[in-house]
Amino acid sequence: MSVTLFALMLGVFCLGTAEIIISGLLPVVASDLSVSLPEAGLLVTGYALGVTIIGPFVTLLTSRVPRKTLVLGLMVPFILGNVWAVLATDYQMLMAARILTSISHGTFVAVAFSLAVTLSPPDKQGSAMAKIALGFNLANALGGPLGTFIGQNLGWRATFVAIVMIAVISVALIALFMPAKLPQAGQSKPGAMRRELNALTNPTLVFAVITTVLAQGAVFTASTYIVPLLMDVSHFSPSAISGLLIVFGIGAIMGNFAGGRLADKHVMRGVTTVLSSLVIVLVLFWAASIIPVLSAVTVFLFGAVGFSIIPSLQARIQSLAIAAPTLALSVNVSAFNLGNGLGAWIGGSVLDLGFGIRAVPLAAAALAAISLLITLVAWRQSRQQLPAEKYKASFAAQKEKA
Repeated sequence: MSVTLFALMLGVFCLGTAEIIISGLLPVVASDLSVSLPEAGLLVTGYALGVTIIGPFVTLLTSRVPRKTLVLGLMVPFILGNVWAVLATDYQMLMAARILTSISHGTFVAVAFSLAVTLSPPDKQGSAMAKIALGFNLANALGGPLGTFIGQNLGWRATFVAIVMIAVISVALIALFMPAKLPQAGQSKPGAMRRELNALTNPTLVFAVITTVLAQGAVFTASTYIVPLLMDVSHFSPSAISGLLIVFGIGAIMGNFAGGRLADKHVMRGVTTVLSSLVIVLVLFWAASIIPVLSAVTVFLFGAVGFSIIPSLQARIQSLAIAAPTLALSVNVSAFNLGNGLGAWIGGSVLDLGFGIRAVPLAAAALAAISLLITLVAWRQSRQQLPAEKYKASFAAQKEKA
């Protein structure tokens, strides 16, 4: 991994940790700021809304900014937002800090993925995107647990101090090692904004974004309630849960690289393979949840398959909007966040309807199956369009000769 890719991955790790860390600190934050747990939970929602709503507009407005300048500039509000969180003395200040922090998220991640492709040979682009996605996996497997540990022992503000320190290291590495001049991409050419917007009118790309929402929704439906399922159905002790979450994280890291290799070979086969595997693993999770040993195995498989989807889905978006990928990738990042919210809502709805915690993986499998079906339909349509497009091009060429 080059220093530039490592620096971008480190930045994504900071963003991912900042996004999820508040979940592990909710009781501490709620107690310190004298608010209820549901009110503290809105700090998660505030960040997600900032990413989903504001992110694409930031991407669009900065489409002509040189990539290195943009990446460094995006880290400014992120660092300032986390510093503001450290200094927050009430709930309103912390909410404002969370929203400020979220402004950079979608655009930074989109540009990081785009740069990974730009700086890599064609047959290694999926693996390069997987290295960027590794930042998210490490945030889940390492950043979240460590941040929670720091917050519980040194106070929740210390967690945000740690995030700022790592973010500063990322900025320093980007400033020192990222090339100032990069190969000209679509987003830096004249008419970039129009091309970015036109790319979003591609029906196949729209289907791909919907696939992201549903696929991530499936992953989050099950992962949101994985701890109560392991405790109440598989009957693991609270002390064993930490070890199982580490197993889940190891699976996520391994799956991330596997997903990148699949995307290198064939993007659409990679997406369909991962989605098919996700359906199977979620059904296995439901079936094996009553047997502790098998349940532990499926936790690893779920982590591996669930997180192998990120590089495949991002590579799919990149291939569909190759002339103007940054806004499309930013929208896809928003789609991941929307999927997070959808998954948590569906899992909660399953419980509210009285189906029980064991039914949650089945609901997740159904969502993954819908995502797979949409992908297969879109793939078939795109393959049918190619011969027609070739025929039109041939007919036009013959007409010109005549």
